[in-house]
Amino acid sequence: MMKRIVSRRNFLKTAGALTAVTAFGSLPSTLMAGEAPRLVKFPEKTELILLSSRPPQLETPLKYFKELITPNDALFVRWHSMDIPTSVDVGSWKLNISGNTEKELNLSLDDIKKDFEKVTYTAVMQCSGNGRSFFQPRVQGGQWLHGAMGNVTWSGARLKDILNKAGLKKDSVDVAFNGLDTPDPSSIPDFKKSLPVDKALEEEVFIAYEMNGEPLTMLNGFPVRLVVPGWYATYWVKALSDITVLTKEINSFWMKPAYRIPDTPGACVAPGASPKHTIPINRMNTKSVVVEPEINATLKSGAAVDIMGLAFSGGYSIKDVLVSMDNGKTWAAAELGKDKGRYSWAQWRFTWKPVKPGKYSILARATNSIGDSQPFESLWNPSGFMWNKIESIEVNVV
Repeated sequence: MMKRIVSRRNFLKTAGALTAVTAFGSLPSTLMAGEAPRLVKFPEKTELILLSSRPPQLETPLKYFKELITPNDALFVRWHSMDIPTSVDVGSWKLNISGNTEKELNLSLDDIKKDFEKVTYTAVMQCSGNGRSFFQPRVQGGQWLHGAMGNVTWSGARLKDILNKAGLKKDSVDVAFNGLDTPDPSSIPDFKKSLPVDKALEEEVFIAYEMNGEPLTMLNGFPVRLVVPGWYATYWVKALSDITVLTKEINSFWMKPAYRIPDTPGACVAPGASPKHTIPINRMNTKSVVVEPEINATLKSGAAVDIMGLAFSGGYSIKDVLVSMDNGKTWAAAELGKDKGRYSWAQWRFTWKPVKPGKYSILARATNSIGDSQPFESLWNPSGFMWNKIESIEVNVV
């Protein structure tokens, strides 16, 4: 019988950091502004950037984005609850489906694998707050740089197939999801999310039990998690344990007031203002990131430089990426590389040969297949969500 057990003692013991920190309890709760990134190594993970230890918030260094697919051990981590699962015995674990259905299901991992067609999608998983540290004025929350994302090939069973087996009733409105993490009632509500029933029944929404052909890591939601390609990862509930079909919208803190965006074009308001109306965050916007060269890299004049990055949009293919080496005065088209479908990110490359020394700004602007692109000016909202401003990478040519 398959088991996936990481004892809490060993989990804490092996959550060491390069800064001589060896246990959750002794790590700082938040990465302070201006501090050099601290690298930590949690179980099943390589060295990632520490934002907080309880709950774990671990960011992927940009170097791992040189590959089209993000390695399992390098994928970012984001939990909301302090008490996260550190051991799961799949011999006793069940996925419960109940509520407004003809019957209740209690599915083992083997049931999910044997009884439902296996589907596979490569999809970007991105935290809603990816890029939050760049907002001005600053906003509260995890101060992510660009590494709260990753491109992973996920496999599992369609959610709609599971719901149909349970007998979804016609008056169903919402489908709610809960995981194995345990809230502290005095400080944080249970992390429950929901999807409108029409969204839950889409072909691409599924319950994943594999990432890049391997079982999910503990920190990324073992044994199964919800995958909603094209939407922000707040809906991708980890360590999924319960699916409940409802006849009205869920009453959950994590749907309202949390994880909502201004109901305005660009999901923005004037810096420092409060939105009059909000809606739940949903589809990811268009984004590009320069991976190489690094910020403040020193380059040689007259030598060719390989500029490389990635671009994606929430379910729409990337039409083009334009690159500028003079802070946006002139633009040239980058060469688009491989992708793994419309939910994957695409890599792009551009060869540049600087002709004289000086400081240069490298910009990249992506446009998707329906014409959505990136703004030159940052769009502000009070939660620090959906950052997609065109970035400026400064380099020195000598």
